[in-house]
Amino acid sequence: MVDLEWVGKCTLSINLLTIIARKLRAVKTRVYTLVSLPIAHAVSLWYDALRMTTLPPSGNPARAERLAFYMLKAVNKAVRDRAMIADGDSVLVAVSGGKDSLTLLDLLHRRRRMAPERYDLVAGLVRSDHHCGRCVSEEWLRAWCAARDIALVTGAMHVAAEIAAARPGGAGPCFLCARRRRKAILELAREQGCGKVALGHHADDLAETALMNLFYNARLETMASAMPLFGGLLTLIRPLAYVEERDIVTYARAAGYPIAGEPCPDGARSRRALARHLLREVEASTHGAKRRILNAARRCAQAPDTPEDVPRASTHPEEDDRVGQ
Repeated sequence: MVDLEWVGKCTLSINLLTIIARKLRAVKTRVYTLVSLPIAHAVSLWYDALRMTTLPPSGNPARAERLAFYMLKAVNKAVRDRAMIADGDSVLVAVSGGKDSLTLLDLLHRRRRMAPERYDLVAGLVRSDHHCGRCVSEEWLRAWCAARDIALVTGAMHVAAEIAAARPGGAGPCFLCARRRRKAILELAREQGCGKVALGHHADDLAETALMNLFYNARLETMASAMPLFGGLLTLIRPLAYVEERDIVTYARAAGYPIAGEPCPDGARSRRALARHLLREVEASTHGAKRRILNAARRCAQAPDTPEDVPRASTHPEEDDRVGQ
């Protein structure tokens, strides 16, 4: 004889689990509210790594082609809005081998097929003695660039000893690593005669930087999409400024980049990790919050009555603690 009460309890449990599973799938970031912030940072990095672990070696070229078509619309808009690339430019793309910088290099290469400007691309890879996240191998990157007739130049930086000797409460590992990497990238650009240096920061990075500057520097501003340096001898550009990270993740899967390794352990304790966690929480419950934060930062940067002690275009290195992911 069937125990109807037992069947009813089982049915209720299954329904409850189904509802919970749907909620977690719909809003993945809400799981962070169940744990403390330090653990949430680690979970965030683990989740990002998990999304990239199953990249197939061959990818899906047809899907990558379609995705590139739509992503290039955002890249072209960013390039036009800030006049990032001019005819005859030599652009050094800072490539770490991660999804962001690989996608940037790939899209800028594809863009050359129909862009009104004629420009040269150089991929700049900086080797580090400190682990800095998941990436493709240098051998794979060299072969990928050679197949597309893109020059690959390499440099080196030594930051492990400086990070180990850093005092508590001082500059964090991400800040020290980014500063050294930025210096090495600019030196590569100078050696190659490149007037533009393209960095792989996307819309999520810019929104996170706006929050970081608001929380820690008492100003609402983000990284500039184009920033001249040394009196205009070099210009930093961020062509992915209008591209969201979720689109880059999807594209990296379709492109089949063989990204491997572990996330940077220092990233889980960084200020950016906290800002990323908060941004995902807000975006999960308020769709479009990310774009509103960016729009607010841009309006503040353009405001004519900005106080003299609040710079409109920040050049503080803390705002850019990840170069060429």
